[in-house]
Amino acid sequence: MKTIGSVAIIGTGALGILYGHLIGRRIGYENLFFVADAARVRRFNSVGVTCNGEKCPFRMMEAKDAPAPDLLIFATKATGLESAIGLAKQFAGPDTIIISLLNGITSEEIISEKLGGRHVLYTVAQGMDATKIGPDLKYSHPGTLCVGLPAGDQERLPDLEMLCELLTRCDVPFERDPDILHRIWAKWMLNVGVNQLCMVEEGGYAVVQKPGPARDRMIGAMREAMQIALKSGVAVTEKDLSFYVGLIDTLAPEGMPSMRQDGLAHRLSEVESFAGTVVKKGHDLGVPVPVNESLYREIREREAGY
Repeated sequence: MKTIGSVAIIGTGALGILYGHLIGRRIGYENLFFVADAARVRRFNSVGVTCNGEKCPFRMMEAKDAPAPDLLIFATKATGLESAIGLAKQFAGPDTIIISLLNGITSEEIISEKLGGRHVLYTVAQGMDATKIGPDLKYSHPGTLCVGLPAGDQERLPDLEMLCELLTRCDVPFERDPDILHRIWAKWMLNVGVNQLCMVEEGGYAVVQKPGPARDRMIGAMREAMQIALKSGVAVTEKDLSFYVGLIDTLAPEGMPSMRQDGLAHRLSEVESFAGTVVKKGHDLGVPVPVNESLYREIREREAGY
């Protein structure tokens, strides 16, 4: 079986650095590189990044100088996906396998539409407590990559086998999920809750790990997302909700999700992927979503002041 020998990553946030570190130390940092625009390349090369206090010997280059990799990982935020696809068009090859670590339920669809979907695999990153502040990333739980294909998809099975072999070789925790679309929607439900509540409550996971109004509001937001999934034909259930709330309770209390990190840095968040999507789909499907409507207003008002 052919194996993946080279990996490119677009995005130097928490997930990009985390998986770059895990993969690079096994396949060799000479076989892994990051791609960005010219300004980001200059900034990155002048500062660099650390992972749990260890300096990461990453290479970063402009798209015009990048070779076609065997695997391309999108690790941007949803707000940066369009520009990342523009970079990928300049160097991804016709046989490059592509995975997306983005939150939400639409990135694989968007990437397939823009780049062609023949080698796009479905991936969910969950359970990590990585926090990146400035150039420094810290984590205690690397989480799990859930990978898979929609039921009945045979054409992309060789690509999935190669991805699983790479993750095994690199000691990256992963799970091959036979119902990956369910997993994607369930993870979205999780993010609709925990990301948004930690942002509006201005705290880490601790603010939703203890009983009280913040935890209740988080669960209410998740339950609305669950109803949207059910109306969309994806069987996300109360059992899934309980599982993900339990998962949140295992995370380091001082850790924080990406939207809280955005709030601290006064960056625009992925609220459109979370409450924005719940509200839009709720209106389209006739599902009441008052918790997410209030979260959407609150977050947008906050971001208007940045």
